[in-house]
Amino acid sequence: MWKKIGRIALWVLGGFAVFLFAIVLYNASWFEAPHGDGKIRLISHRGVHQTFSKEDVGNDTCTADRIHPPTHDLIENTLPSMEAAFAAGADVVELDVHLTPDKVFAVIHDWTVDCRTEGTGVTEELGIDYLKSLDVGYGYTADGGKTYPLRGKGVGLLPTLDDVLTRFPDKQFLVNFKSRRAEEGEALASLIAAHPGWRNAVWSSYGGAEPTEKSIDLIAGLRGYTGRSMMKCLIDYELTGWTGIVPQSCRDTIVVVPSNLAWAVWGWPHKFTRRMEDAGSTVIMLGPFSSGDIGSSGIDSVDQLNAIPDGFAGYVWTNRIELIGPELRKQGR
Repeated sequence: MWKKIGRIALWVLGGFAVFLFAIVLYNASWFEAPHGDGKIRLISHRGVHQTFSKEDVGNDTCTADRIHPPTHDLIENTLPSMEAAFAAGADVVELDVHLTPDKVFAVIHDWTVDCRTEGTGVTEELGIDYLKSLDVGYGYTADGGKTYPLRGKGVGLLPTLDDVLTRFPDKQFLVNFKSRRAEEGEALASLIAAHPGWRNAVWSSYGGAEPTEKSIDLIAGLRGYTGRSMMKCLIDYELTGWTGIVPQSCRDTIVVVPSNLAWAVWGWPHKFTRRMEDAGSTVIMLGPFSSGDIGSSGIDSVDQLNAIPDGFAGYVWTNRIELIGPELRKQGR
C-alpha cells in the first residue's frame, strides 16, 4: 500500500515539475527576438540637474541643501536644464507642476518655495509673477551652508508649463502632478484644448492620483500612472501573466518596472514588452528599488547600464542624462 502511495506521490511531483517547466519555458524570452528599432529610449528626470545624497530622502525633504559638489550650473525644471537633457539624448523630460491661483502651471518640484529659493510660502498658493521673480538656485549648498554656488544664477528661471511647451513644442514631457487636486488634471486638459499643437508634447502624466486620473479621462489618448495603478498592474500581472494574459490594469497605460525586480516579471524582457505593447501600454524601467524609495531611482551610472537588456523596447529612467545619454550613444545603443 505504501509503495503504491509513494508511486502516486512521485507521479504527482513529476507532473507538477513538468507543469512548472512548461510555464517557465512559455514565458522565457530566450527565443523571443527583440522588437522595435533596438534603440534605448531615455526619460530624463527633472532634466540635467544637481545630484544629491538620497539617504533618508522623503517626499518633502529639501534636496537643495544636500547636493554633491556641482560640476555644472544647471538647475532642475528650468528651460536650460531641459535643453541640455534633450541635447544629451533624452527622448522625454520629466517635469513637476503646481497649479497657481492664476490658474497657471508653475514648473517647480517642491511643495513650498522655502527650500530652493529666497521666498516663503506654499507653492500652489503663490502668484506666478511672484514665483517667476524668485532665484531658484538660491538654496543650493554642498557644504552645509558655508557656500551657495548657484545663488544668483537662477533668478527668473522658473518657467510655466506654457513656457516649456512654447519653447519645445516638438519634444515630449512627462508631467508630474505634485498635488492631489483633480482640478489640475482639468487645467491640463483645458491647456491642451486651447493649444492642440501641444498635445503630442505631453507624453504622459503621473503623480497625484486625482489629477492624473482626471487628465487621462479628459485628454484623448493620454496614458499615465499613479503609485496605486503601478502596484496594481504589477501584482495583477504576477497572478495572471504566466498564462500570457495581460490584466486590465496593465492595458492602455504606463507600466513601471524596477531594474532589480525585473527578473520576477513573467516574460522579461522581450516577451513582456511585446505583451504590453500589444495591450497598448509602454514600459518604463526604473533603477533598483530599495526600502524607502520614493520612486525616482534611475539608471544613473555606467555600471548600471548592464541592467538594460539588449534590444529593450521600452523607456529607461535616469537622473544622470548627461552621463547616460552620451555613454549609450558611444555604445551604439
